Amino acid sequence: MKPIRAVARPPYNKTMSHRMLLVIPFLFALHAEEHRMTLRQAVEMAVKQNPDIMLARIDEEKARAGIRVARDPFLPRLVVGSGLAYSSGFPMSIEGSAPTVVQANARQFLFNRPQNYQVAQAREDARGAAISVASKRDEAVYRTASLYVDAERAARIGEVARKAIAGQQQVLDAVRAQVREGRALPLAGKQAELSLARSRELAENLSDDEAASETQLAIALGFPAEDRVLPIEEERAAPALPESEEQAIQAALQANQELRQLQSQVASKQLEIRGERAQRLPRVDLVAQYGMLAKFNNYAEFFQKFQRNNGQLGVSFQLPLFSPGVGAAAAQTEADLAHLKIELANARNRVAADLQQSFRDQRKAASAAEVARLDLDVTRAQLDVDLALLQEGRMTMRQVEEERLAESDKWIAFYDAQYTLEKARWNVLRLTGGLLGSIEGGQ
Repeated sequence: MKPIRAVARPPYNKTMSHRMLLVIPFLFALHAEEHRMTLRQAVEMAVKQNPDIMLARIDEEKARAGIRVARDPFLPRLVVGSGLAYSSGFPMSIEGSAPTVVQANARQFLFNRPQNYQVAQAREDARGAAISVASKRDEAVYRTASLYVDAERAARIGEVARKAIAGQQQVLDAVRAQVREGRALPLAGKQAELSLARSRELAENLSDDEAASETQLAIALGFPAEDRVLPIEEERAAPALPESEEQAIQAALQANQELRQLQSQVASKQLEIRGERAQRLPRVDLVAQYGMLAKFNNYAEFFQKFQRNNGQLGVSFQLPLFSPGVGAAAAQTEADLAHLKIELANARNRVAADLQQSFRDQRKAASAAEVARLDLDVTRAQLDVDLALLQEGRMTMRQVEEERLAESDKWIAFYDAQYTLEKARWNVLRLTGGLLGSIEGGQ
C-alpha cells in the first residue's frame, strides 16, 4: 500500500479573491446593452421578434404543412424498386410480387370522403393557427405597452422621489437645529427622520421596479435578459375609444382573437365528425404496377408464354360493410364539440363582462386623474402663496420645504393616475382588438 502524501495548497489570497468578485459582474456588464426606444418602436420590435409570437408562427407553418400532408394521398405516389431473386423450381412470389429485375407501383385516391374531410380540417386548423398568431401578437403588444409604461412611470416618479430626498434632508437639518435650540420637541426630529427614510425607501423601490420593468421589456422584445430597454420620454395622445360600451362589445365579439380561435376549433371538430361518419362510404383508388421479369427465374419452364415487361392499370374499390368503431369515435368527437360550444358561449359572456368592467375601470381612472390634477393645481398654488409669505418674512424656510415635499407627493399621485388611466384605455382597446392600430397610428 502506497503512503498517502499530503498536497500543499496555495495560500488563500483574500485580495485576489475580492478582485475576482469585482471583475465577474464587469464581465457580464460587457455583454449587456441598453436600447432606447419610443413606445411605437418597442411595439414594432415586439411584433417582429417576441418569442411567443415566433413560436406561434412556427406552429402556423407546421399547420400549413399539415394541409400538404393531408392532400398527399390524392396525388400519384410512385415507388420504384427491385425484387430480383434466383428461383429454383416454380417461381414463387416475394412479398406478394413475382421476382422482378425492376418493379414500380403507383397509387392515388380517386374518391375518399374521409380523406377529403381531413384536408378540410387541416385547412381549418391552419386558419386557427393564423388566428393564434394574431392572438399572441395582441397579448405581446399589450404586455409590451404595460411594461413600457411601468418602466416609464418608475423612472419619472423615481426622479421626483430623489429630488424630494434633498428637500427632506434640509427639513431634517432645520428640525434638528430647532431641537438643539429648544424650539422643537425631539419627537419632531424623529418624525423628520422617518419621512426621510420613507423617501429613500420609495426611491430605492422605484429604482428596482424600473430595472425589473426594463429587463422584462427587453425579454419581451426578444433581447437577452442582460439587456435593458429604456423608454424615451415623449408626449402621447390619449387613444381613441369606441363611442359606446355597446359598440365596443359588438366590436369585441367580431374581432376578439380568443373567440375567433374557439370558432375555428368548433368548425374543425365539425369537419372531424363528418369525416368519421364518412368512414362508411365506399372508396375508390387508382392503382398501377409494372414489373420486368428476369429470364433465369424458370418462367419459360412452367408457363406456356413468357413476357418480360408486364403492367397493370385499374381501380381498387372498397365498401366498408361493418365498422363498429365509427359510431363510438363520432360520439367522442361530438362530446368534444359540445365542450367547445360551451367554452365559446362562456368566452362570449366573459368578453362582454370584461369589457363592461374595463369601461368602468376607465371611467374611475379618468375621474381619479382629474382629481389628482386638481389636487396638484391647488398644492402648487398654495406653494406660490407660501413663497410670497417667505419673502415677506411671515413663513419659515422649514414650512416652505414641507410644502415642497407635499407638492412632490402630489406629483407622484398625478403621474400614477395618468399612467393608470392610460393602461385602462389600452385594456379596452385590447379587448376590442384595436390596441396595435391605436399605438401605431397614435404617434
